[in-house]
Amino acid sequence: MDDRRQESMESAVIAAVCGEVRGDFKSGRTRSLDWRLAQLKSIVDLIKKHEEDITEAVAVDMGKPSYECFASEIFPVKSACQLAIKNLKNWTAAVNVPPLLATLPASASMKPEPFGVVLIISAWNFPFLLSLDPMVGAIAAGNAVVLKPSEMAPATSALIARLLPLYLDKSAIRVVEGGIPETTALLQQKWDKIFYTGSPRVGRIVMAEAAKNLTPVTLELGGKSPVIVDSSSDLKVKFSSLFRFCLGGFWLTFLFQVATRRIAVGKWGNNNGQACVSPDYVLVDSSCSTKFIEAMKDTLKSFYGENPRESMDISRVVNINHFNRLVGLLDDPNIASKIAHGGEKDETKLYIAPTLLEDVPLDSKVMSEEIFGPILPIISVRSIDEAIDIVNSRPKPLALYLFTKKDKVKEKVIAETSAGGMVVNDCCLHFLTTTLPFGGVGESGMGSYHGKFSFDAFSHHKAILTRPFWMDIMARYPPYSAHKKTFIRCLLEADFVGVILCLLGLKG
Repeated sequence: MDDRRQESMESAVIAAVCGEVRGDFKSGRTRSLDWRLAQLKSIVDLIKKHEEDITEAVAVDMGKPSYECFASEIFPVKSACQLAIKNLKNWTAAVNVPPLLATLPASASMKPEPFGVVLIISAWNFPFLLSLDPMVGAIAAGNAVVLKPSEMAPATSALIARLLPLYLDKSAIRVVEGGIPETTALLQQKWDKIFYTGSPRVGRIVMAEAAKNLTPVTLELGGKSPVIVDSSSDLKVKFSSLFRFCLGGFWLTFLFQVATRRIAVGKWGNNNGQACVSPDYVLVDSSCSTKFIEAMKDTLKSFYGENPRESMDISRVVNINHFNRLVGLLDDPNIASKIAHGGEKDETKLYIAPTLLEDVPLDSKVMSEEIFGPILPIISVRSIDEAIDIVNSRPKPLALYLFTKKDKVKEKVIAETSAGGMVVNDCCLHFLTTTLPFGGVGESGMGSYHGKFSFDAFSHHKAILTRPFWMDIMARYPPYSAHKKTFIRCLLEADFVGVILCLLGLKG
């Protein structure tokens, strides 16, 4: 079949789907609190009944370990639903605000209402989470939804497309599978909101298409999320039994290698570095850089053994294209000699060992593009000021991580850098904290979500001012005498004394 004819047919099918969903939204059903709660409860039910299927699909797509799948894909979606179910009545209520003196007598409020029909375009690296988590906010806000899962995670995409119509209202919530042609056709439709998770490159395309209809967008993008480690961080290689005890069968350790453990699990325990919030590079004080690298090596061995290839606790690279891209970074002549640990690779298993790079050139390719893989450059800096200068010389990151015991250093970095979010003395945990907004700034995105912020991301907060008929201030109407002008000026400036004096005829 002719390619143009095929594209025309695909566009027609997608246009029909969007038309059906818009018709359902216009019926008003999705605005009902009962409808929203029913859909959210159904997502919880879907997860409970198909957790094993979800885990298997994500493992097929990403080789993701079952624990990691539960912690980073399944639990956050379930938790988001439960939070929305618990708070939806309060979220949807009008919020009263004080009116301006000049408008009295009056009442003022803000009432959240759904945007309408929203498009959610998901990413491949967390294929279940990044499809369902934004949808929870969209449904809670009362929107109709068209979801486009990532074609780069085909098993999860197929599972979502199969399960959602069985549990959710398929008239108002639809799934469209496919690749670039389907995404292109979707972006050509008229939407009331677009929510995109992915790369800055595609984010620009999404924003350009949205601009044609002045459609609001939330862009959850990536970037090079830095880690700053100062000399006060806990980097000791050995630990003492004095700081170790057993609770419920689990050994708890304190004080030693805290920084490297948290950085390592944020990097390799987070989809093997294929996450927008994963540490992308480390800036470490030169006085402790050698100790940091040795501690990081020791940590990696304790996590994944002498041969990480055999570990069951680490994901694989998503596909051959990304594998070749990462290998290209390591094969760069300026980088090959900088490998301090790891570097082994196996194309047949899409495996690249957890790799540490030491003092790579700042202008190298590995430092100019988001790595999105198991490679971690470590760069020595002479001071916190130098670390801040390096961070600020690059596009604003999605996340910034700082390891320090010094309050002055903490306050300095917070004050002098900009990032979508920041974590002090840990990595990535802000992503799971639903009381915090999650989102980027500048190159790393716009808009935020999670918890109540997800509801707000898919809601228009309509301003409502109500006034009675029983009182009208004639001074607001022409002709304007000097007395009227003075009185209105006092009202607008909330000059209570002046208003009283005008009313008594003592001013103006």
